[in-house]
Amino acid sequence: MNSSLRPKLRPVEAFAVEHQGRTFLCLRDPVGLAEQPLLISAGASFLLALFDGEHSLLDIQSEYARRWGEILPSEKLREMIGTLDGACFLESPRFAARLEQVREEFRAALSRPAAHADVCYAGEAGELRRELERYFAAPEGPGYPLAASTAAPAAGLIVPHIDPRRGGPAYAHGYAQVAARQRPELFVILGTAHCGAGPQLFAATAKDYATPLGTVKTDRDFVARLNARYRAGDLFADELLHRNEHSIEFQALFLAWALGTEGYRIAPILVGSFHPLVESGTTPARDERVGAFIEALREEIGAETRQTCIIAGVDFAHVGRKFGDRHGVEPQVLEWVRREDLKLIDAIKQGDPDGFFAHILSDRDRRRICGLSPMYTQLELLRGRTGRLLKYDIATEPATGSAVSFASLVID
Repeated sequence: MNSSLRPKLRPVEAFAVEHQGRTFLCLRDPVGLAEQPLLISAGASFLLALFDGEHSLLDIQSEYARRWGEILPSEKLREMIGTLDGACFLESPRFAARLEQVREEFRAALSRPAAHADVCYAGEAGELRRELERYFAAPEGPGYPLAASTAAPAAGLIVPHIDPRRGGPAYAHGYAQVAARQRPELFVILGTAHCGAGPQLFAATAKDYATPLGTVKTDRDFVARLNARYRAGDLFADELLHRNEHSIEFQALFLAWALGTEGYRIAPILVGSFHPLVESGTTPARDERVGAFIEALREEIGAETRQTCIIAGVDFAHVGRKFGDRHGVEPQVLEWVRREDLKLIDAIKQGDPDGFFAHILSDRDRRRICGLSPMYTQLELLRGRTGRLLKYDIATEPATGSAVSFASLVID
C-alpha cells in the first residue's frame, strides 16, 4: 500500500457507543453493503475525518503529528485502512466488487426480503402477530380487537418509521384506520430514503415486499407507468436503496397484519433528502425533479379507477447529542420539540404544503425532520385535504442523550 494512497470513507452512520467501560465510535452502513457495524476507538476517530479522498497517507500522518504531537506509525495506519476496507467502509476496488455483486443479486430477486425481521420485530409469524396485537391493545393504543367501520378509505396516512418496538402504539393508531375502514386497492408508499436517493431524489422498485406474514405485492404496471411519465430521470436508477431501507418495510409489515396480503397492491417509492432545498430556501415543488415527480404521480393516481391511499412512512424531530447537538434531551428540550412539532402538524392538518415548508424554513430544519421529503410530497398530492392527529409521541434514548419524535395522522 503506497504512501500516495488517498483513502476515502463511504457515506455511513457514525455515533458514539459505550462498550466494556470505554467509548467507541460505531460505524454502521444503513444500506447494508457493509454487513456488520465496526467499532473504532475514540482516538482513531480523528483519522476518519481525514479519510476524504484528498489526504494521502503522508498527509494523514502529518496532520496526526500536528494534532497529537507524536508520530503515527505507518503500519498502524495501514492496519486501520485494511480493517475499514475489509469491512467495506471505504471506496475501493473491494467495495466496488461487493456493490456489483449485491446489485446483481437484488436485480435478480422477485421480492425484497424482510431485512429487519428478528432485529426490529419478531421473524416468526405467530410471535409477530402477538407482538403487533400488543401495540393495538396497549393503554396508549387504539384498542383491540378493532371495531369495524363503513367509513370510506383514508386518502392519506402519516405513520412512523421508527423501530416498531419504540413506536408501536403510534403505528397501531394509523393502521387501525386502514383495518377498520373500507379497504383501498392501491397504497402508494412514500418512504424516507435515509441514504439519499441520488441526484434524482426518488427511487422506486417493482419488487414485492416479503414479510413474515406473507408477501405484499407491488403493482409493477403502476410503477412502470409512473416511471414512463416521470420526465426528470429514471425512478429505478437507485432501486438498490430499497434493499435495506426500513421506512417502507415497516409499512408493508403493518399492512400485511391489518389486511392480509391479498386484495390490494403497493407502489413503494423512497424519497431522498430535500435539505439542499431548505438551505437554498427553494420551495421543493419548484425544483424540476420534485415538481416532475409530483406531476407524474398526480396524473397516474388521477387515471386510477381504484381507491388509492398515500402513506408517508416518516418520523419527525431528531435531536440531542447523538445527532450532533451540544445539548441532551432535558425536559425543556423535549417541550420545545413537542411545541414546534405540533405547529408543523397544524400545517399538515390544514392540508397546507406551503405552510409546512415555511415552518421548516423558519429555523432551517433545526429539529432535523426525518420525514420532511415524503410528507411534503404527500401534502402536495393531497393539497387542501384536512388531516387529523391520531397519536404523537417522543422516544428518548438517555444513553446517547437523544430523542426522536413521531406521529400518526389520517388525511381524508
